[in-house]
Amino acid sequence: MTPTTETELAEAIAAANGPLRIRGGGTRDIGAPVDGAPLTTAGLTGVTLYEPGALTLVVQAGTPLDEVEALLAAEGQRLAFEPGDMRALLGTEGTPTIGGVIATNASGPRRIQAGAARDFCLGVRFVDGQGQVLKNGGRVMKNVTGYDLVKLMTGSWGTLGVMTEVSLKVLAIPETEATLVCADESAETAVASMAAALGSPFDVTGAAMMNGQTMIRVEGLEQSVAYRAKALQDGVLQGFDIVEGAASARMWADLRDLTPFAGKEGAVWRISVKPSDGPALVRELGALSPEAIFDWGGGLVWLRVADEEDAGAQMIRNDLSHMGGHATLVRASAATRAAVPVFHPEPAPLAALSRGLRAKFDPRGILNPGLMGA
Repeated sequence: MTPTTETELAEAIAAANGPLRIRGGGTRDIGAPVDGAPLTTAGLTGVTLYEPGALTLVVQAGTPLDEVEALLAAEGQRLAFEPGDMRALLGTEGTPTIGGVIATNASGPRRIQAGAARDFCLGVRFVDGQGQVLKNGGRVMKNVTGYDLVKLMTGSWGTLGVMTEVSLKVLAIPETEATLVCADESAETAVASMAAALGSPFDVTGAAMMNGQTMIRVEGLEQSVAYRAKALQDGVLQGFDIVEGAASARMWADLRDLTPFAGKEGAVWRISVKPSDGPALVRELGALSPEAIFDWGGGLVWLRVADEEDAGAQMIRNDLSHMGGHATLVRASAATRAAVPVFHPEPAPLAALSRGLRAKFDPRGILNPGLMGA
């Protein structure tokens, strides 16, 4: 089913007599495939409102992400939360949509400074599991409308409702950027360098370790970037080299899209952990032959490990049980995807809240059932 209007979508959901597999562009296909009739928002396209002066964009959920980014770039603006393209990593086809970005809360390296996708979502329109059209939030940044369903829907993976329209705050594209790079640091030292840079007054917009290189990014006006990069190099990042402009941008695009893991065998996990615990976690998982990428100052660890099905998942999640944090299975073999829950098991009180929310918004349990433990 590919409805082209919100009304058609509502009618399709109301008339459904079984599970529905909700998709945007189909590019972020993780976990066990949902056993249901395919329902895509790809037919809901177009820009409803764009006011560059007000930094506001309202767009239909099925609009391709590259069209949104091209529209914004023409006005010198961008989505500051830096959503990635997972097609190469996951081996998927199709076209990423803006609704899929919001539904998965897809946020890249700049999240550590600018915030996540949910922090830039001002309003949503969606259809719940009974076929009712609901809306929340607005089209301006100063908006108070009771319960914040916008935050709830962002990252819900289509389990609470199917988004038809999103309102977003956008920001200006900076004049230039620079990345300070060091290839001679251990993971522990890299995390310490990232912490020092993020704790400096120089407005760092990216702090990561990839391919054995520690990377610290600054963005803004040309003179400001040059000053801040030099100040970091002379201060807390002594021994780092400076990469500027387009070369710097390519490094962060590779990180955003996890290019180093694309085309390589193994399971890929997304792990949120206290930054200082990340290197220890990777060491403890040595039996799985891990390859790690550290982002968000070390608080986000992307791991490519041997695909050991349920045994590998238990090892990862058991280690996190004493460290704190959570692990999401992003890519794996069909057998692992069928056996291992995508999302980290929730504590009983949170699990009860999640079940209650799903029961309220989707009482029939037809929207992506099983994807988030439903």
